[in-house]
Amino acid sequence: MNPRAVDAGNGWQWIVDGFHIFRKGAVMWIVLTLVLAILWLLSLMIPLLGPLLFNLFSPVFFAGILIGCRAIEQNEALELPHLFAGFKSNVSALVSVGGVYLAGTIIIIGIVLATVGASAFTMTKPGKAIDAEAAMALMSTMGVALTIALALYMPLMMAIWFAPALIVFENLGAMVAMKQSFAACLMNMMPFLVYGAVVMVLWIIASIPLLLGLLVLLPVAFCSVYTSYKDIFAASAEPPQRRDNPLLK
Repeated sequence: MNPRAVDAGNGWQWIVDGFHIFRKGAVMWIVLTLVLAILWLLSLMIPLLGPLLFNLFSPVFFAGILIGCRAIEQNEALELPHLFAGFKSNVSALVSVGGVYLAGTIIIIGIVLATVGASAFTMTKPGKAIDAEAAMALMSTMGVALTIALALYMPLMMAIWFAPALIVFENLGAMVAMKQSFAACLMNMMPFLVYGAVVMVLWIIASIPLLLGLLVLLPVAFCSVYTSYKDIFAASAEPPQRRDNPLLK
């Protein structure tokens, strides 16, 4: 399935359509979001390995969320097992996407730390006083490092954005799905800029009441990924036959 270019205003429409999907199962969407947050917090209790495993399997969980979106669209009830539905098929491809994301994130963080660390080490050499000029130089280096990180992170996110949907709904392999996702994002930069700006504003608003607004915004954002996939890839109403994982039958 080939992606198509859409109008800039569609970036806003993805959020609106995502809210409509959320509204049809609002309570269960909040429950799924809380369960996912609890799993993330539990992963933090396992030093180093826990966060790595959570990031590795995050596309699998997200695939389940996308399957939940399609279930609601087909007038089916959203249920807690939908969160784990991604473990029933194409697990290896989804985990591969998680592995690429994890490796890319580690590399980007390493570049930032190496850039900032080298500057900080130079500034704090024994016998060398820390002055305002040196501090400004360090801040400038941090700005450059963050710019580099953003420049590297954006292509990574572009490759990941549609990959889970393409794997679970189109039965694509991990690398093909990431290539298709990157191409789709590249040809739709304007709607994604609109989408990003709106989400940023909504995030600030949702964070004001003790972050409680995120219980709505996060599932709406999840659903908007599904609606953006449908819009750009003109997804068919029925999912294709998927490869089953015999270990989970």
